[in-house]
Amino acid sequence: MSKPYLIAVNEVVDETIVNRSRFICYLYPCTSPIQAKEQIKHLQQLHPQASHHCYAFLCGKPCDSQKYGFSDDGEPSGTAGRPMLAVLQGSDVGQVCAIVVRYFGGTKLGTGGLQRAYGGSVRQALTFLETKTKIAMVHKTLACQYTQVNDVLHILDQMSCEVLQQDYTDSVFLTLALPKERLSQIQQQLITLSAGQLILKTLSDEYDNVEK
Repeated sequence: MSKPYLIAVNEVVDETIVNRSRFICYLYPCTSPIQAKEQIKHLQQLHPQASHHCYAFLCGKPCDSQKYGFSDDGEPSGTAGRPMLAVLQGSDVGQVCAIVVRYFGGTKLGTGGLQRAYGGSVRQALTFLETKTKIAMVHKTLACQYTQVNDVLHILDQMSCEVLQQDYTDSVFLTLALPKERLSQIQQQLITLSAGQLILKTLSDEYDNVEK
């Protein structure tokens, strides 16, 4: 079962200086590799004189090994993108892209120094990042009687559900987004309320929703 996790909300810009080299870290909310690469292209245009534009991104959960990417952009292999990614994954925040723009200051930092500089730049920027909790949701429909609707809406509100649509005809038809991890609990409360008459029905596949 998919568990809630934190995702990035705001954009962050933070600069550090290491042996006269400038490391400017940009953090962005990110839901796809395409979105990450658009931000990278934008910063390459914004900083055309920079020595490197290194990045790391997580498009899904922090632990999802299928939805990440990184690049050293000309720095020695393993000294920029990988340390940046490790810091992002260690922060337990998903859907975030980190891009570090480096202006070389004339002093070589060495392999260890670069790893510390790039990782530290991201770590410091993360202290300014705002987050929300992302909860796996499912779409369901529910038909109920007019006499039941207030009690049903009360249950849904208590369980952090979202009513997407309400149609009033002979009965009341609700289109709902429900927290996946609470689905069985919600169904049980509806069954208890209606002596087994209220049954949630599937509308579509699972999707993701954000809750503060």
